[in-house]
Amino acid sequence: MVRGRGLRCHPSGARRALTTAAGALALALAAPAGWAQTVATGDVEWRHFGRDAANTKYSPLDRITPENFRDLEIAWRWRSIETEVAREREEIRPGPFKSVSLMVGGLVYLSTSLGQVAALDAGTGELVWSYDPATYDRLDRPANMGWQHRGVSYWEDDASDDARIFIATHDLLLVALNARTGEQYADFGADGAVDLSASLGRPIDRSRFTHSQPLAVAGDTVIVGSIVQDTSLTRREADPGHVRGFDVRTGERKWIFHTIPQGEEFGADTWHDESWRYSGHSNVWGTMAVDEELGYVYLPTGTPTNDWYGGMRPGDNLFAESIICVDAETGERVWHFQAVHHGLWDYDFPTAGNLLDITVDGREIKAIAQSSKQAFTYVFDRVTGEPVWPIEERPVPAGSVPGEWYSPTQPFPTRPPPFDLQGITIDDLVDFTPELREEAIRIAGRAQLGPIFTPPPVRGEGKPIIQSPGPGGGVNWPGTAVDPETGRLFVPSQTRLRAVELVEYPPPATVGYFTDPWATPVPGPRGLPLVKPPYKRITAIDLNTGEQLWMAPHGDGPRNHPAIRHLNLPALGGHGGMHGGGPLVTKTLLVVNSGARYVEDEIASARAITAYHKDNGEYLGSVELPAIPYGNPITYLHEGRQYIVVAVGTGSSETSPPELIALALP
Repeated sequence: MVRGRGLRCHPSGARRALTTAAGALALALAAPAGWAQTVATGDVEWRHFGRDAANTKYSPLDRITPENFRDLEIAWRWRSIETEVAREREEIRPGPFKSVSLMVGGLVYLSTSLGQVAALDAGTGELVWSYDPATYDRLDRPANMGWQHRGVSYWEDDASDDARIFIATHDLLLVALNARTGEQYADFGADGAVDLSASLGRPIDRSRFTHSQPLAVAGDTVIVGSIVQDTSLTRREADPGHVRGFDVRTGERKWIFHTIPQGEEFGADTWHDESWRYSGHSNVWGTMAVDEELGYVYLPTGTPTNDWYGGMRPGDNLFAESIICVDAETGERVWHFQAVHHGLWDYDFPTAGNLLDITVDGREIKAIAQSSKQAFTYVFDRVTGEPVWPIEERPVPAGSVPGEWYSPTQPFPTRPPPFDLQGITIDDLVDFTPELREEAIRIAGRAQLGPIFTPPPVRGEGKPIIQSPGPGGGVNWPGTAVDPETGRLFVPSQTRLRAVELVEYPPPATVGYFTDPWATPVPGPRGLPLVKPPYKRITAIDLNTGEQLWMAPHGDGPRNHPAIRHLNLPALGGHGGMHGGGPLVTKTLLVVNSGARYVEDEIASARAITAYHKDNGEYLGSVELPAIPYGNPITYLHEGRQYIVVAVGTGSSETSPPELIALALP
């Protein structure tokens, strides 16, 4: 097994880490009784991607408030060690710094865009240890999105002193590190790592398969999804996105769940003509939520090969674009729900659902709320899989692409209502001025407008569809957050239009049809968006009633554009790029990446972190950051001080390098 450059230990930080437990005890003894209880219950830490295994992204900390949020200042900042490698190796171009940190026992844990792991002192940002698998020595460029990584996972054994950090590397290794020292466990897997390219049931193309997401940990099982390249396709054959569970101590594979059912397995008959034999993807490329009490893990899966054409995979294609509840110890399916039958729109689930308890019509329900790219929120009893409110199968348009198989219906939740624009009609076109309206109508006339789930046509056989939400729209990997005390869901989303039409790929290609290019941005009049605002928004939903509570534009958007600046419009929502989500809920606030208002340009709106009132969506202000935040914000308490920590910048930028920024009150 190939191993990396390994551990770098920084003794002064290590000594400080060893005193963490004693410091926490001293704080508990010295602070008021309420604080002692908080320390004892671990509410001061951030142990998972979504703070807890349930992916709530909620913290009960309350020292940062609506009154003092704008007083936050940089307490410490840490330059990512990826910059050292990029400086020496010009061919390596790290992408946006998307890592979502953890904080346990006084140490902040994170991955870099190159898949290195670092542990920092939570109070100073000083590097305690680092681990470098040196993936860049063995890999020119990871599949799909290149050099980026979204975080590590933590596990500990309450009965012993064993605490581990897990990372799945870009070159398909599962590695376990000692959380206190950073040392690699030599007895984990084979020679210290598990080869994730094996045990999938068929050989894979390593150039089109990678890992860059945090893993789920449930009991003594670490659960691994995957990222499979979904661009530049020429063949119907593709790598499967099966999900696997591994023993946290030994690395032995405990189970595999076939997201594309095989042979006589349940659901294989939904892949007609035995297309399960060669079809791929249907992978969990985002995060997963875990119910630690039930012992269940919830798998949100993606689109099968390919995103836009499925003539070579006729049928509903279970378990693609589904939520699958499996037993975390055995991998056995408990229940499932398919949100898209025979997907043709890249409507994969990019993020984990949120687990919380709600009360509906006097009935207490253990729920999962799963938001989606198509701007739906699917709410289920997470024990049984029963929808909390009816989900109706409704007729959807069919297409005329040769060889394609179309599902006659798709599922539509009756509650909650959609949280972003679905489908597009002429009434949705921008109307800031009569002139802009006329230009928008002319532009829209070049394409086909229609409802959600309108399938794309073949180029030359009709106008391209304008897909809304298009790929990257609705909710993306930063996900949503819930307040378990009130049963409210907070959804950062964006209206992202894309024009789609298909191109035939003749032999020797076997993919049939594909997009070329891959979903085209839709222009609007004079560089403005084609449709009415808001273009990015925050929506609050009461999961006890299924009703929308409020919606607020997120960011200024293009209100300073020369064509509309004279109108003195309010915030329109939006800023450059597809980023700007990343919600965090505390006892006192809703905090979301980017979204600053009353600024001169959209980049300034993106280069911030913003607070809203949880009850009504009132904009409470923004704190300027050194660069655009790409990783979700987290919060924790350390030595009596509450911090908000977020990753900003990109490894390929000289002016906004990758840094971890810690904000705190003066």
